[in-house]
Amino acid sequence: MGEIGRDGQAGGAHGGGPTRLWGGRFEGGPADALARLSVSVQFDWRLARYDLLASRAHARMLHRAGLLSDGELEAMLKALDDLDRACEDGSFRPTVADEDVHTALERGLLERLGSLGGKLRAGRSRNDQVATDLRLYLRDHARLIVSRLAELQTALISQAEACGDTPAPGMTHLQHAQPVLFAHQLLAHVQAFARDAGRLRDWDRRAAVSPLGAGALAGSSLPVDPRVLATELGFDSAAPNSMDAVSDRDFAAEFCFAAALAGVHLSRLGEEIVLWSSQEFGWVEIDDAYATGSSIMPQKKNPDVAELARGKAGRLIGGLTGLLATLKGLPLTYNRDLQEDKEPVFDAVDTLLVVLPAMAGLVSTLRINTERLRGGAPSGFTLATDLAEYLVRRGVPFREAHEIVGHLVVWCQVHDTDLDQVSEADLVRVSPHLTPDVREVLSVGGALAARKGYGGTAPERVAEQLAALRAAVDAAAAWAAAGGR
Repeated sequence: MGEIGRDGQAGGAHGGGPTRLWGGRFEGGPADALARLSVSVQFDWRLARYDLLASRAHARMLHRAGLLSDGELEAMLKALDDLDRACEDGSFRPTVADEDVHTALERGLLERLGSLGGKLRAGRSRNDQVATDLRLYLRDHARLIVSRLAELQTALISQAEACGDTPAPGMTHLQHAQPVLFAHQLLAHVQAFARDAGRLRDWDRRAAVSPLGAGALAGSSLPVDPRVLATELGFDSAAPNSMDAVSDRDFAAEFCFAAALAGVHLSRLGEEIVLWSSQEFGWVEIDDAYATGSSIMPQKKNPDVAELARGKAGRLIGGLTGLLATLKGLPLTYNRDLQEDKEPVFDAVDTLLVVLPAMAGLVSTLRINTERLRGGAPSGFTLATDLAEYLVRRGVPFREAHEIVGHLVVWCQVHDTDLDQVSEADLVRVSPHLTPDVREVLSVGGALAARKGYGGTAPERVAEQLAALRAAVDAAAAWAAAGGR
């Protein structure tokens, strides 16, 4: 925010010059260089709706305190409603002379009410105003983000359901490891996004504390009750310490962390889609609507949405890091450095609200090559672990079983064959423990069915996971829909 001299609440004349919310003890205006550095209305204007919302609550509080008459309150609320409509339809906009959103809106109020508009400033400061506005904004937009997360999760769940019991080569270190259901891998991403949604819902509980009424830093001598204001604005409580109320930006930093981690999860999904859609993998084909071509190579189909999702993660991480660096050395209470708190959170909101729908569209239109997945599931000796565990069930120590199967893999590599193609005679030559009955575990279907422990990749476990995730996504979407203003 552009909050020069915030500690004082005097200043600003109506008419005959720019509106300023300070300046009574100054003989002249700010230098042009200071004014250019101070201005923030170009990015904090998006808080106008929330500033007006808080202004209505504050006006009613002043009326309850006997500082506005019935008629003055009626005129004030009418003017604030009119100003709100004008902001929404674009007929009222900030000017180059407006320092910040608060200055612009007070100018609009003075234009409608004259000197009566100046009464609204009693009992509050831009310090508690901006902290309140930013919390209101982020609480609304956290719900929008959760709603978009639910759309992406739904797209992944639908693809997982469509895959049915299609197996795939599960990987560690990007090497074939063990067969899994491809649905299980898709649902792993849904689990991560479910944590992101849960993290934002949990964040909202901590952000539901109202700073309004804290004034510049010490509260107000006027009969303004922050608890009443908190209730009216939909907060759970009022800040119990006025100094903390105006200086706390934990809610902004924590929001940026939640956004950055969601960005990391989007990046990981994007990276997998880049790999899956490559010629080498061939697991999926991206729909034309979510791919681009090359200006020189006619055959190219590039996974730009997935790549941009990877790239945007760095932007989100950078915003979090920058905000934490800004906050790390500030003494109590308000300091002008806090003007830098808004652009990182605004950018985080904007980034997620553009990436999430694009990724949901990309995922929902993927064409999955089930035959390629099925054919690759056993390749790379992915059944080796199942064979070792089978020997363990027959009493062979795992250390020995691991070594036996390792020798068998080497034998297969030398003879260019797969585990299930080794003859009975050759199995026994590798180890007497490799009797013919071991063949019963050398199938992808058997390996999948055996992984039936909780959280495993067995079909019945994946079906349970699908049902649970459907319920979790529905609950998150309902939360998002219930809280919008």
